Amino acid sequence: MALNKEHELHQRRKGRNVGLGLVLGGFVVLVLVLTMVKVTSNGFQFPSELSQGNN
Repeated sequence: MALNKEHELHQRRKGRNVGLGLVLGGFVVLVLVLTMVKVTSNGFQFPSELSQGNN
């Protein structure tokens, strides 16, 4: 048993933080999946200035 009881406000904040973390994690996964689909598609080509190696 904890020495100090956790206040209700901290419990609510923890729940919100977990929810926000899941939403942000889902967004990161979504961006990663969309990037992988774009890069692995057959029509993907690097822009001409990058593929020629000109700086």
